[in-house]
Amino acid sequence: MIAELGQFALVFALGAAGVQAWAGLVGGHRRDWKIIRVAERATYAQAGLTAAAFLALTIAHAASDFSVLNVFANSHSAKPFVYKLTGVWGNHEGSMLLWSLVLAGYAAAVALFARAPTAQFRARVLGVLGLVAVAFGAFVIFTSNPFERLIPAPLDGRDLNPLLQDPGLAIHPPFLYLGYVGFAAAFAFAVAALIERRADREWARWARPWALAAWSFMTVGIALGAWWAYYELGWGGFWFWDPVENASFMPWLAGTALIHTLKAVATRGAFKSWTVLLAILAFSLSLLGTFLVRSGVLTSVHAFAVDPARGVFILAILGATVGGSLILYALRSPGPPTSGPPTAFALASRETGILVNNLVLMTILGTVFLGTFYPVFVDILTGERVSVGAPYFNFVITPFALFLLFAAAVGQRLPWRRGDLAGALRPARAGRRDRRRRRRHLRRALCAAPRLRGRGDRLRRVARGRGARRSARAHRPLERDMDGPA
Repeated sequence: MIAELGQFALVFALGAAGVQAWAGLVGGHRRDWKIIRVAERATYAQAGLTAAAFLALTIAHAASDFSVLNVFANSHSAKPFVYKLTGVWGNHEGSMLLWSLVLAGYAAAVALFARAPTAQFRARVLGVLGLVAVAFGAFVIFTSNPFERLIPAPLDGRDLNPLLQDPGLAIHPPFLYLGYVGFAAAFAFAVAALIERRADREWARWARPWALAAWSFMTVGIALGAWWAYYELGWGGFWFWDPVENASFMPWLAGTALIHTLKAVATRGAFKSWTVLLAILAFSLSLLGTFLVRSGVLTSVHAFAVDPARGVFILAILGATVGGSLILYALRSPGPPTSGPPTAFALASRETGILVNNLVLMTILGTVFLGTFYPVFVDILTGERVSVGAPYFNFVITPFALFLLFAAAVGQRLPWRRGDLAGALRPARAGRRDRRRRRRHLRRALCAAPRLRGRGDRLRRVARGRGARRSARAHRPLERDMDGPA
């Protein structure tokens, strides 16, 4: 019964996502408050229904309901209870349901907390998120149904992969999904900005918190994955340039560039078109990572599934997302500013530092992309099996990473628009000497403060006395003139 309730909740959540997409885009276009209110309510309904479906699957795992295929394939009656719960997302179907839940949660958070320039703009953001939710809701229902029944029900399950019965894997996927899916919010803000032609400073201030939250979650998720790989797999290191590791690293690189350029747009109005394109790229790479993990195109210890049919469905979502957003970008991308304060900047400025930062990050991203997909391209063209290992990545990327560290140290010391490169390159030792000198003077002043307080009172009394005596001396000649000669 629980599985059927979860199935119904999942279907109704797909319907609510469709209403959210229609009402958000149509209400934003018509500026109709009633339709916009429908979009907000559909967003809340979709979040609640998706949460109910996820709760139903969690109950089925906790109760060891082996009549559900997902529970039978990934659980066992003797498995510890905590790993029964984490087994909900330790498989392809459950992890995609978690993806849908996180996406619905982000949409509800946007409806509740997003400070958008206008209500119409927020409605368009909700509409774009609704379209993404429709795509993934259909993917879960038609290709990855977690509530499929087994008749007759087996007596026990097959158990979860022992490598996945680990505290690190209990928290690694949720954080990684919060990062992956979080870039959908930044993507929705970018598409809404293209629709309204207002990729301005105000838009950047509203979009930056969502991009920063997604980047932070993804950073934690990647770090947890590296920690797990170190002690669980026994590889003797933290990062091995595995294809699935690269699949999460590429959107992280794009997101790092994005949060920097959003700051430049919000402060100076620079890099508007490039920032919108980065938001599209970050979410597109998140979808690409999902495709790599679940399609079987690349072999990895981290892969969830090897079903080509599922891979084709995700590839269709990726094609529609990338193709549609790039066509919209080509038609309505923000051009050079025609009014407002100038956005030109000197060579020695923080804008230049952010530009160099983005160029290096995109170079690293292109290198990782080429090394990850080169075996696929060779297999398609020649039929040969080749592999690209860690020596290639370490040899090519290490110089760029070291230069990026140096540029970050210099760029953060440059002011906006025009700066002093010589001052930014001044050795840090001189800066430390200045700080120590300032702290020494401050300590002396604080130690002398009690003595100076009493001395100041005495000085004020003396000054008042001296002022009175000067005033008396100044009036004596005047008094003698008024009295006349004796």
